[in-house]
Amino acid sequence: MTAPLRDFLEIPYDKLEEMNLQIKADRLARTPAHKFQEARLKDLSDEKRIKAVTVCFSDLEGRLHMLDYDKKFLLKSADNLTFDGSSIRGFSQQAESDLRLSIDWPAFYWLPADLFGPGKVLVFGNVLERDGTPYAADMRSKLSAYAQALYAKDGSVCNAANEIEGFLFAGRSAEQKYLSDNHFELISTGGYYHSLPGDPLRVFIDGAAEAQRALGFANEKDHPEVAPSQFEMNYSYTEVTIAADQILLYKLLSRQVAQKMDMTACFLPKPVTGVNGSGMHTNLSISRGATSLFYDKKGREGLSQMSWDFITRVLTSALDLCLILNSSVNAYRRLDPHFEAPNQIKASPIDRGSMVRIPLGNEKSTRVEVRSISPDANPYLMLYALLKTGLEGPLDPQAIDPTTIRTLPDNIYDAIEAFRASKFVASILGKQVQEKFAEVKLNAADRSPRKLGTIIKRSEVQFHHEVTNQYLWSQF
Repeated sequence: MTAPLRDFLEIPYDKLEEMNLQIKADRLARTPAHKFQEARLKDLSDEKRIKAVTVCFSDLEGRLHMLDYDKKFLLKSADNLTFDGSSIRGFSQQAESDLRLSIDWPAFYWLPADLFGPGKVLVFGNVLERDGTPYAADMRSKLSAYAQALYAKDGSVCNAANEIEGFLFAGRSAEQKYLSDNHFELISTGGYYHSLPGDPLRVFIDGAAEAQRALGFANEKDHPEVAPSQFEMNYSYTEVTIAADQILLYKLLSRQVAQKMDMTACFLPKPVTGVNGSGMHTNLSISRGATSLFYDKKGREGLSQMSWDFITRVLTSALDLCLILNSSVNAYRRLDPHFEAPNQIKASPIDRGSMVRIPLGNEKSTRVEVRSISPDANPYLMLYALLKTGLEGPLDPQAIDPTTIRTLPDNIYDAIEAFRASKFVASILGKQVQEKFAEVKLNAADRSPRKLGTIIKRSEVQFHHEVTNQYLWSQF
């Protein structure tokens, strides 16, 4: 009997979960980065069955990009990785194309071989300028640096938990094929909680949730959502940079599991006319030790003054932030009050039409829930902007006056205008990045009718930043 020609690493799911949770725990304990690097390089060197390392980064719009490096090459060249930034929309111009990648070794994941292929591991990277300084349009670097600065100042830890909704459609690449098909085919009409155990939607949710557990997400619950063929898989809160990484991994895993089932996991905010859209409710808190700084047993709604100031600042700058939180043409269909849309610029413990909700909590779990976020938002930009605004932004006490209800824009053009005019946004992003982001959003918006009507248009799917590619972009 001959030996197999290939023997690449395949780790059982229960072992994967154990290994990834340990890395996550070390990351949360703020183990020095050089120790992570030493340990992971040793793993790569010692484990002969690893063939490649997938290095991930995000562009300005929040798309996930992946580069597979041969393990032997990476071991020799990990400190000198480059890529062509001019090929990434919103990044560098052709004349200044070369950018660097710096591996963030604490953000390392052992992978399920049935989804990624045997012999692969994954790590996130940060984008650098040619001289090694952080690239201004890399929001992951900006979020990480801000969170680290807060911790260094007084031990404050920024936490986030994201509730990400999506749709499951029949057929592979259903979004790209929308140009010709002009519709999505629902695979389930069971609705909230009513999908049977053997239903394709339930089978998909089970598979995606298993993969999340294997990557150390610390799952809590999962279920079909209100709309037909809609899903949501919840997992525990964690430090914000990890939480942002998990948003991209959540969508990647969902798409990969769906593709194996000859289906498409879709994170367009409103892909189907006449039913609820998909959101990404984001729970935020600041903690010190095991205590949430947002909690005050005697405070209004159990919130501390710090928490109320945080909420007030977010509401004060709601219009400025709207494009960051809802960054596609399609996102403004979701902000429709007929479908439980959180489009009112106010805070409430019970009214789900409010931009900000105040969930029940205690000294450990008290948080603020921002509900007006679409699942296609750049997670790093979104979390950075909300934290920076909530902690340092302008504060207008009238912003939480319940008798004065403002609403978020119902179209992307108004959101772009408010974003571009905001001096506060310019101060936290830099004028150049502010203009780059507005420009790429305007370019996509101009390919859709200004008055969209009630029916989903092909253009808002075709040119959506998570769907389009060079081929689709040229179909105009």
